[in-house]
Amino acid sequence: MINYFSSDFKLGILGGGQLGKMMLYETRKYDIQTYVLDPSDDAPSKIACNYFEKGDLMDYDTVYNFGKKVDVLTFEIETVNINALKQLEKEGKKVYPSADTLEKIQNKGRQKFFYKDQQIPTAAFQKFSTLQELKKQVDNGEITFPFVWKSTQGGYDGNGVAVIRKPEDLTTLPDTECIAEDMIHFKNELAVIVVRSASGEIKSYPVVEMEFHPEANQVEYVICPARVSDRVAQKARAVAKQVSEAFQHVGILAVEMFQTQTDDILVNEVAPRPHNSGHYSIEASYTNQFEQHIRAILDLPLGATDSKVGGIMVNLVGAEGHTGNVIYEDIDTIMQMNGVTPHIYGKKETRPFRKMGHVTIVHENISEARKIAEKVKNTIKVISKP
Repeated sequence: MINYFSSDFKLGILGGGQLGKMMLYETRKYDIQTYVLDPSDDAPSKIACNYFEKGDLMDYDTVYNFGKKVDVLTFEIETVNINALKQLEKEGKKVYPSADTLEKIQNKGRQKFFYKDQQIPTAAFQKFSTLQELKKQVDNGEITFPFVWKSTQGGYDGNGVAVIRKPEDLTTLPDTECIAEDMIHFKNELAVIVVRSASGEIKSYPVVEMEFHPEANQVEYVICPARVSDRVAQKARAVAKQVSEAFQHVGILAVEMFQTQTDDILVNEVAPRPHNSGHYSIEASYTNQFEQHIRAILDLPLGATDSKVGGIMVNLVGAEGHTGNVIYEDIDTIMQMNGVTPHIYGKKETRPFRKMGHVTIVHENISEARKIAEKVKNTIKVISKP
């Protein structure tokens, strides 16, 4: 086995946001040397890596030259230069997840066609090169309301997604390649984190349930275990495994799904990296998703995915009406509550709905945990200096 620990081995991470920062908690634990590339001088990961480089993640030369400096390359954000990754792989560099996996996922239209080809259950959809093409079909009555509009490129945290209920809703959208997806009247939004190592060992975490903010289309609460029947949970994990095997990814794959009114499972979309739906695992699981990602890409034995205790994650996002230097109001109050752990991402500037941190609540009783989570949500405020 390669000596990754307290050695000259270098792990490269493309992206230096909060996911990278939380990954670096684990590399520090194992004394694995890390290199990080990010476009911002204020990247949260900067304080925790061995070497930080400022650079454009979409620039071929920047990504290629960075990749040459490390032994294994991974990423914490999908918007990276695919061609640079392909060239690095051609030259024998280990890139996990692979450029091929990322290419299938990076574009939501391509991702949806992949599910169709692989007979993975997903909502019916149509792809359009431009918004004008979509409008034409709407005008001809070929697409019925309501439906979900998604930009095929670059959507995150509710951006690039909109529910279209009437023709006027289309007027504010960008004229870009997009998909129109049937609106699913679901019982629950679920997610399963699957981990697959370089040698093919595969495990999944318990199913989580996601509660979304009604306006921002952002996850407010992630609840583990999901409050669903064993049969539904088993079905969700089986579908997640099918998705993982189809992509042949290495590392963490977060599979977001809908539970329909008839208890069918439909795949919404995936992320080939640690994900918001797995943050609860830092406190609640035997092996959290960030350590598991490191284990998988370095082909180390995977850890146990079981939960030690019930866990709920609350997202800390910037309050509406606040932009500027951040203040976490009443954080001391929530720190007095048993089983409550805040995580601050290190972003100095807040703005409405920007992800600034999260709070994990652990409790043996998931109903009690949910009550505490509500209390946490109503207490702590992410505001700016007056």
